[in-house]
Amino acid sequence: MKQNVLITGTSTGVGFESALLLARNNYKVYATMRNLKKADALKQRIKEEHLDIAILPLDVTKIESITSAVDHIIQKDGKIDVLINNAGAGFAKTTEQASEEEIRWVTEVNYHGVVFCTKAVLPHMRKQKSGQIISITSVGGLVGQPFNELYCGAKFAVEGFMESLVTYVSDAFNIKISNIEPGGISTEFMASAIGKTAVNGTFATGEYAPIFEQYMAGNQKRASESTEQVYQTGVEVAQVVLEVAQSNNPPLRIRTSQWAENFCALKTKADPDGTKLIHQIRESFL
Repeated sequence: MKQNVLITGTSTGVGFESALLLARNNYKVYATMRNLKKADALKQRIKEEHLDIAILPLDVTKIESITSAVDHIIQKDGKIDVLINNAGAGFAKTTEQASEEEIRWVTEVNYHGVVFCTKAVLPHMRKQKSGQIISITSVGGLVGQPFNELYCGAKFAVEGFMESLVTYVSDAFNIKISNIEPGGISTEFMASAIGKTAVNGTFATGEYAPIFEQYMAGNQKRASESTEQVYQTGVEVAQVVLEVAQSNNPPLRIRTSQWAENFCALKTKADPDGTKLIHQIRESFL
């Protein structure tokens, strides 16, 4: 019997490529997205390759939308084997210049959406005594970066949430949890992140402006130096998603490139995949 996979944010990028790759590898994929008007490209690939992918609406910022999608899958197939928390959005702006609405939005999309999607599938995975939760976080969930404090804060939150959750649900209910941590991804995600830097049509202003110019120049320099492999493609990251989904004993944390490994080395050297920490926490509390 095929395993059922629920993926959020599949209109483009890592979610789009992961949906295709998993379906090609004998998974039944429920590909979800906030705006079904963006589903044409995925529909075309499904038709061309005859893939077992169903497209559903799911807005990770709306609990009723999450519940509706999960209920639909359970009613149709009776189980959800894998949840892939992929939906997210980049954001680069100073805390001072970000509006209250923007601060709430970046947190809702990148953190609360993960929590509520996870909350929706947990009862079903617990009942079936099996499941896997894979979250696409970021090196920004381990290392804070200039002008990314609001985005990184949300990704740090996801890392902490999953690190805590795995300490007791994994052994008790056979639910595997992994955080996949890419560096930069050359998809619409990056274009969105850059777009969110604009403040009234301009970039960071006032005393922040010269620092921001340095930041943007550094981004452009790294993007042009392909030997560093800073920016991966959605296909490359999707391959890591597949490997983690197929693993019998996946790690809590996995970076997707050598650049990402190097970037996070000071944070991860003592315990690269999180295994030692999980054991330590279990011994201390359980």
